Amino acid sequence: MRRFNRAFAIFALATSLLGADAVDKQKQKDRPTLQHEVSVTANRIETPSRETASSVSIISREDLERSQKVTVLAALESIPGLAFSQNGPQGSAASVMIRGANSEHTLILLDGIEVNDPISPARSADLAHLTVEAVDRIEILRGPQSLLYGSDALGGVINIITRKGTGKPSFQVSTSAGSLGTASGQARIQGGGRRAFFSLGTCYHKTSGFSAAGKNYLGNAEKDGYKNLSMTGNMGYSPSDWLEMSLVFRYFNSRTEIDNFGGPYGDDPNHIQRMRSLMIKGQAKTSLLNNRWEQIFALSLVKNARETDNPVDTFHPYDTEAGEYTSRLWKLDWQHNLYLHERNTLMVGLDLQKEQGESEYRSESQWGPYSSLFPQKSADTLGLYIQDQVRLSGRFSATAGLRLNHYKSFGTVFTYRIAPTLFIPEIQTKLKASLGTGFKAPSLYQLFAPETLWGPIGNTALLPEESMGWDLGLEQLLFKGDILLGIAYFRNEFKNLIQFDYSLGYTNIGLSRTSGMEWDLRAQISPSILLRSDYTRTKTRDLQTGEELLRRPQDRLTVGLDFEWEKAFLNLSVNHTGRRWDMDYSLFPNARATLKAFTLFNSVLSYKIAPHIHIFLRMDNILNTRYELVKGYGTQGRSIFAGLKIQ
Repeated sequence: MRRFNRAFAIFALATSLLGADAVDKQKQKDRPTLQHEVSVTANRIETPSRETASSVSIISREDLERSQKVTVLAALESIPGLAFSQNGPQGSAASVMIRGANSEHTLILLDGIEVNDPISPARSADLAHLTVEAVDRIEILRGPQSLLYGSDALGGVINIITRKGTGKPSFQVSTSAGSLGTASGQARIQGGGRRAFFSLGTCYHKTSGFSAAGKNYLGNAEKDGYKNLSMTGNMGYSPSDWLEMSLVFRYFNSRTEIDNFGGPYGDDPNHIQRMRSLMIKGQAKTSLLNNRWEQIFALSLVKNARETDNPVDTFHPYDTEAGEYTSRLWKLDWQHNLYLHERNTLMVGLDLQKEQGESEYRSESQWGPYSSLFPQKSADTLGLYIQDQVRLSGRFSATAGLRLNHYKSFGTVFTYRIAPTLFIPEIQTKLKASLGTGFKAPSLYQLFAPETLWGPIGNTALLPEESMGWDLGLEQLLFKGDILLGIAYFRNEFKNLIQFDYSLGYTNIGLSRTSGMEWDLRAQISPSILLRSDYTRTKTRDLQTGEELLRRPQDRLTVGLDFEWEKAFLNLSVNHTGRRWDMDYSLFPNARATLKAFTLFNSVLSYKIAPHIHIFLRMDNILNTRYELVKGYGTQGRSIFAGLKIQ
């Protein structure tokens, strides 16, 4: 506590001194005001925030460049309503939970391409390998969103939107290095005009890391490194005023050193996981009938290949294991936007999806050889959705719609969503509400995993997981737009949750509830000082056991101050995560354990040394706080990184 108080006092003193200097240097400038933003993800068409009832947070390209974060996961740290887990250093399995929902209840999109992996046991997405060098913005949509996005969107949607080139062709390179043997380099070329645009880039990132199995436990000293090479592209061409064609792709190839498990003696010196992924989407957009009928036809393909290899070593002379996991996801989406009136937009869409996956796992030990084969399985989906958006008098707007999804294994799923908002311009107040349902279809593994000697696993009679959620909120502009305050209360009910039973295999037995409140604050203290603060209070409950859900903190708070001068930018931030429950698998039998609350202090300083050259210095976990995101696994200590960007 003393160290926390001392650091907070230093933080406050530094911000006050820097703030006074910044005010003095900028006092002659006009005072800027915070602006309402435009969201694409909330309604699948560009919608001003004053007409958006959904709870949406947007991380802009400017935010990403100033934070100097490398991964999407790190960029999401300050967003309200989110909780995180990662099994060790960069490259280790990482996930996000929205408003207390399971991690597999978050749908991750990259330019509309579904990232969730069909061959993972619960069809979840691993955020460990997504870097930000090509990202233009990230939109985080909280609450059930199956109306427009189908399966997996029970908790919310995270949409990662990549850059489009504009203006004359330009070239950008950057490099950085720092603690933990970390180094990265990026290169990008882009440009665009009235008829065409392009953006092509590549990124290489590596780190020596630290022990995935927490070094505070016995037997864990070996570092676990990570390498990632990625390539991205976003290009388009408009042969006429009514037609635009585009192509986006992302490929990455990663190598991650992992440990056998968390906790004492979980270390392994030669356990390797390799991951390759290709995501590609072609799209055609047409505008007909004097731009009153817009069609968007998209076809996407995702191919994933994951391999694990753990040969014998000094500490495990009799144990080996290896596995291969591959999946493919094809999706066709045909969206129609009908602009019936300036106050009425009708959206009708159809999507077809086919997913496939197979895997093979082999191991040997003193007990003999073992193998598990998951032969190629597939599932097809047909979805139809309709949404109507109404705007009245510049004050009231609302969206309402429904979706029908058909699956061969369990039939038809019906979901709906209603989301009204009222904007009162005289006092700059927005009132919003939403009510919606979501669903998640059983994964290929949950449906078809073969039986073992110890009992059944897959269950073809599974039903989809379902959720119903609602929220109420208020957004208020104060002091002529210098302060933007948002408050929301939410509640979600989940049923038919798929859980594993050792005697029955996967079954629909889970029931849970989450509720809480979020608030976010943006205050332009002076022309050069911006205060950001976000807080989330989340209560979760397993309705069968009465216990809190695992790895969901009751409290998350972030506070940051941005100082901007003509050539320099400084950010100071504090991130607090409250107490959480987890499972301690090092005990027999397994038992619940408490993960202690922790607070991290971070800073970023960047400086423009020439019109096209920037340098930066970033410090993470300045106080070298010890903490855990997952019981038994390590986390990053005090780290310093420096870099250079030329554009």
